[in-house]
Amino acid sequence: MPRTQPNIIVTGTPGVGKTSQCELLSTNTGLKHLSINQIVKDRGCHDGWDAEYKSWIVDEDKLLDSLESEVPTGGYILDWHACDLFPESWIDLVVVLRTNSTKLYDRLKARNYPEKKLQENLDSEIMEVLLEEAREGFDAEIVVELRSDSTQDLEGNMERIVAWIENWKKDLVGEEDG
Repeated sequence: MPRTQPNIIVTGTPGVGKTSQCELLSTNTGLKHLSINQIVKDRGCHDGWDAEYKSWIVDEDKLLDSLESEVPTGGYILDWHACDLFPESWIDLVVVLRTNSTKLYDRLKARNYPEKKLQENLDSEIMEVLLEEAREGFDAEIVVELRSDSTQDLEGNMERIVAWIENWKKDLVGEEDG
């Protein structure tokens, strides 16, 4: 049975504004915001804590197993810094948020990221690692790159994604009628 609500991944380097964007989208669309970091922690989808990076060591198999009864039914916004582990069949839109490296540095510094982790994330953003990962893992037609430098960007992105959802639903109804 086809989904009646889309699944969207909002991805990007830590600090680009994924959680803020997902919360705004969830409030305005009724789609459920799934913070993958929180799920990893709450559902034990990890192999312990990495003290150097101050983060959980994700067990991707456990993570996917914990989501497979929910996400394929639709209606979710997945909030995580990676996207390529999720099956293509689960996902209808991949939003890659990007931000200016000076803003990113300031945001990560404010989070007290260890210097090595901060530099690796800056390098990742500059080298477009997550954008490339999205383009390699999903059809180009469902991957969109959006700026996330300001609250105006946040609002504009929300409007674009809401319009996309409305078109997705119209296309779904058109397929059912056809």
